[in-house]
Amino acid sequence: MSAPRPLDGVRILALEQLQSLPVGTQMLSRLGAEVVRVEPPGTGEAGRGALPTMKDRDGRPAGATFLRYALGKRSIAIDFTSPRGRDLILGLAPHFDVACENLGPGRADRFGIGYEQMSAVAPRLIYASISGFGTGASPYADWPAYAGVVEAMSGTYEYARLPHEPPVIGPMCGMGDTVAGLNAVIGIFAALRHRERTGAGQFIDIAMYDGVVHVCDLIPNYWSMGVRRETDEPRRLPGLFKGFQAKDGWFIVTIVRRHQFERFARTVGRSEWLVDPALEGSWDWEDRAEDVIRPAVEAWAARLSKTEAAAALAEAGVAAGPCHTAADVSNDPHVRARSMLVEVPRPDGGAPVLVAGNPVKMSAVPEDDRTDTPLLGEHTDMILQGALGLRDDELATLRRDGVIW
Repeated sequence: MSAPRPLDGVRILALEQLQSLPVGTQMLSRLGAEVVRVEPPGTGEAGRGALPTMKDRDGRPAGATFLRYALGKRSIAIDFTSPRGRDLILGLAPHFDVACENLGPGRADRFGIGYEQMSAVAPRLIYASISGFGTGASPYADWPAYAGVVEAMSGTYEYARLPHEPPVIGPMCGMGDTVAGLNAVIGIFAALRHRERTGAGQFIDIAMYDGVVHVCDLIPNYWSMGVRRETDEPRRLPGLFKGFQAKDGWFIVTIVRRHQFERFARTVGRSEWLVDPALEGSWDWEDRAEDVIRPAVEAWAARLSKTEAAAALAEAGVAAGPCHTAADVSNDPHVRARSMLVEVPRPDGGAPVLVAGNPVKMSAVPEDDRTDTPLLGEHTDMILQGALGLRDDELATLRRDGVIW
């Protein structure tokens, strides 16, 4: 951990909870930023109670969401809903490069710690806010949101929904949260660069809905180009986008070009498809997927594992992959080779908790090997003394009155 990192010296004050903002600040921490989480006294932020939980070193709950996104961060516990707690936050603002929050629509402003209040005492401060629908123009600006809400509104659920079945909620495990957090990282990087040139901070307004519309832009794009389907019609796409069964599970194939289909046909032992006029083009593959292609492919794959089937197709130049279970992902050689799962030790001595590693690999930046998560309020005294010069007796009074933990 002694090697220099791109964000060494950048300080981030994060009024964060659950997933969307913690995803982003976790990335910033791994790139060298000092991330100080501001949590409510007593209970801490909501992610600490997210099921499933384990016990931390103090015997308090440490929930799954907290464990995934708190590695290497610091924790201060301040009741920022109180006037004295608000004043502590405003006092800290000039000592940080970035402040960010995902407290919910308008809550930071109501508590007196929104962008206007904080930039008034720290003009160079970069301030990022994540909410379901952003601020200002959106008619939904006051709506609360979890990832599933914005994913549904983006068209993703209708796009994937099976005919006459209800939508499947959360198939991408909080994509709306994760996309918003990564968009916040991009905004913070850009704002830091802008401040280098101008000396000025600014407000970064991240809407979860915007991020999912951006990621899933294929849906309105195809619609605008005339690819339509009525409600409860099967979805049709030009090409072969299908899952097939092997002896131990499923694998998927993605074919969009004729030369890919030719390689596919030869690999599964069906060269006759190459001269069949009913399988000439990409719409034909979609139309004959169930009555012609599936029986043949699954007969070929019946003696193979899902990984063996995918590997045979990949070797032939066909995009294919096994549908992994959680256990498969945990033992996948790619995941292990690229350190994409990090083991977090359990204080109770149980098996380590697995959390995602850093997906951004940089040749001059070492892997972040930290597996520590902060106790609630573990760094309260250190941060307040270092930044604000508070004496021990002042801290004791604030703690006695419930302002800090």
